[in-house]
Amino acid sequence: MSMVKENYELAKRIYKELGVETEEAISKLKDIKISLHCWQGDDVKGFLFQDEKIGGGIQVTGNYPGRARNVEELRDDLEFALSLIPGSHKVNLHAIYADTEEKVDLDELEPRHFQTWVEWAKKNNLGLDFNPTCFSHKQAESGFTLSSSDEEIRSFWIKHCQASRRIGEYFGRELGQKAVVNIWIPDGYKDIPVDRYNPRLRLKDSLDQIFVEKLDGRYLIDSLEPKLFGIGVEAYTVGSSEFYLSYALKNDKVLCLDTGHFHPTEIVSDKISTVLLYLKELMLHVSRPMRWDSDHVVILDDELFEIASALVRNNLLEKTHIGLDFFDASINRIAAWVIGARSVQKALLKAFLEPKELLKRMELEGDYTSRLAYLEELKTYPYEAVYNYFLEKEGIESGISWLEKVKNYESVLKRK
Repeated sequence: MSMVKENYELAKRIYKELGVETEEAISKLKDIKISLHCWQGDDVKGFLFQDEKIGGGIQVTGNYPGRARNVEELRDDLEFALSLIPGSHKVNLHAIYADTEEKVDLDELEPRHFQTWVEWAKKNNLGLDFNPTCFSHKQAESGFTLSSSDEEIRSFWIKHCQASRRIGEYFGRELGQKAVVNIWIPDGYKDIPVDRYNPRLRLKDSLDQIFVEKLDGRYLIDSLEPKLFGIGVEAYTVGSSEFYLSYALKNDKVLCLDTGHFHPTEIVSDKISTVLLYLKELMLHVSRPMRWDSDHVVILDDELFEIASALVRNNLLEKTHIGLDFFDASINRIAAWVIGARSVQKALLKAFLEPKELLKRMELEGDYTSRLAYLEELKTYPYEAVYNYFLEKEGIESGISWLEKVKNYESVLKRK
C-alpha cells in the first residue's frame, strides 16, 4: 500500500468518526469546475493589440521569463497547467485573445474569431467563459468606456459588449456548457468628482442597450462586476458595488464578486449568503488582495477557507460560478495557475469534510462552546491526505513533485 493510500485510509477513519464520508467529499469536489483565467499566462497582453499599454486600473508587475507570446504557446501552457489540476474545468477568455489573422477591432468581433478556441476546448473537454476587454485600447484613453460622455466612445464600447454576448452564447451552444460573459469597466476619476450621478446614468443606459438583444439563457449567463477603486481612479468608480448589485437585482443579471474589489476591511465571504438570498446566481472571482486589489496568486488563507465554507455549508455551490483572477509576472506563470486552482480545491474539500449538520445543530442549540471546540479541532484534521488521494485517483502525482515538472517544462521551452 502506498503512503498516500495509507494516509488516506487513516484520514478516512478519522472523518468517519465525525459522520463524514471522504469518498462523498471527493465526489463533490470533482464536480466543481474552476474557470482558469487565460490572462495569467501572458500578463494580460492578448493577441489583438500587443503594442497597447494595459491601463484602466490594471497593472502587472514582474519580468519572469517564459510568458506566452502567441495563442499556441498560451494553449500549450494552459494544457500543461490543467494536467496538474484534478477535475474537469473551464478557461476564461478576454476579448483581446481572439485568434485571427484579420485586422479587426473590438466592436467588430464575431464568434468566428474564436473558432479555434472552441475547437481546442472541445478537444480538451473544457468549457469557455468570456469577458469584453474594456481597456488596453485607444477608445479607453480618457478613462471612460460605457459611462463616457463622448457618445462615439460610448457607442464603441456598447457594440463591443453586444458582440461579446454573442460570442459567449456561441461558446455555450458549441460546448454544451453555459458561458459566463462578465462585464467589468475601469471608468472613474483619480480625484474627487463634481458629478457622481450622470456617469452612472450613462452606464445604466449603456447596459440597457447591451442587454436589449435576447440571447439564449441555456448557453449564456450575463454577469456584472463591481470594483471599489483602481490605479488612477482612486476617488470614484462608476461601476460600484451598489450600482451593479441594484442593476443585477432589477434586471435579473448575475453579480460578480471579486475578492479583491472591496475595501481591505470588507469580507467577501460574508457577502455571499446575503446576495444569494436575492440573486439567482453568483459569479465569484477568486483573487488575493494585498492591501487592495493587487491580484496576487490565490493561497490557502483564512478568507479562502471562509469563502469555501460559506458556499458549502449552505449548499450555495450550485448557484455559484468560480473563476480565478490574478496575474503575477514575478513567478512562473504555470505554477501560479496550479497553486491558485489547487488552493481553491483544497479549501472546498476542507469545507466538504466538515460535519456541517452537527455544527449547525450545536449553533441552533446555543452550544457555542462545542461549536468553537469542533471548529478549532477541524483546522488540523488531515484534509490534505484526502486531497493527495484525490490527485492520485485522477492520475496526478501528489505532493510537491508537480513543481519539478513545471521547471522541466520551463527549461525545455527556454522562452525569454
